Amino acid sequence: MEYKKKCFKMSELLERYENRLEGVFACNIDTPKSAIETFSYSADAYPSPAVKSARSEVLIPAFPGTNCEYDSAKAVEDAGAKAKIIVINNLTADGISRSIEKFAKELESAQMIFIPGGFSGADEPDGSGKFITAFFRNAAIKEQVTNLLERRDGLMCGICNGFQALIKLGLVPFGKITDTDENSPTLTYNTIGRHQSRLVRTRVASNKSPWLAKTNVGDIYTVPISHGEGRFIADEALIRELAKNGQIATQYVDLDGFATNDIHFNPNNSMYAIEGITSPDGRVFGKMGHSERIGSNLYKNVIGEYDIKMFASAVEYFK
Repeated sequence: MEYKKKCFKMSELLERYENRLEGVFACNIDTPKSAIETFSYSADAYPSPAVKSARSEVLIPAFPGTNCEYDSAKAVEDAGAKAKIIVINNLTADGISRSIEKFAKELESAQMIFIPGGFSGADEPDGSGKFITAFFRNAAIKEQVTNLLERRDGLMCGICNGFQALIKLGLVPFGKITDTDENSPTLTYNTIGRHQSRLVRTRVASNKSPWLAKTNVGDIYTVPISHGEGRFIADEALIRELAKNGQIATQYVDLDGFATNDIHFNPNNSMYAIEGITSPDGRVFGKMGHSERIGSNLYKNVIGEYDIKMFASAVEYFK
């Protein structure tokens, strides 16, 4: 770069800009340098709902601490579906009961559930998704979720805080609400020890999910992340099983498109750079990156493809 007839190396400027406070808030922490497998699983068929819908309806629960419900609703509406935000009231026992009753009733006719991002219960202590999971484990809600997924061929998705909830409910990777234990996969604190907010690159590792039907394996999308507990960890054998079954949907990748442990690309040091996974049939999808944060004139100074077309894919699934 040239400024006032002086030349500056971009690498030097970047180092000065990003490392000014490195001694106080370390970002360039050591990460394993071992190679990570970049997974690929191409689907040749997709599940199909028994009942089609001209305009599908998506329920978006807003819990105390949720902050992405409007972004999510806009993305849903832009894709051609009807978004219905339902505020979950936890001020009183009666408020919770009425919220449960309303959500269960609305779910009888909806085609999709989308759990948006945020910080339910303020993520404290060890609270990521805690209140959300308690809500969905209620007998009335659990019954309707089971009916949606197992009898009505519906779809479900969770991003960031929503992904944390899906993991703790067992909906990913198992496809149903189940009890989880110390052997189940989880999302825990970023290795860096604090919140990460930045743009990252993700690669489609499997397009098995109806949410990813408009993508090809190998496609790379830039996505904003904002989380403190996004590190995916699981038993090695389970990860291998998920990869074999095409349930590892997306991975964090470097500039060459390869999965990596480098914190500059894998912001939370997730095992095998896993950013998103699905249920066995792909109809439940959870991911950390905020793919709902799309729109014209966003991220203009960072080159990349941002629209993973997951909402358009979900809408098309029901037509």
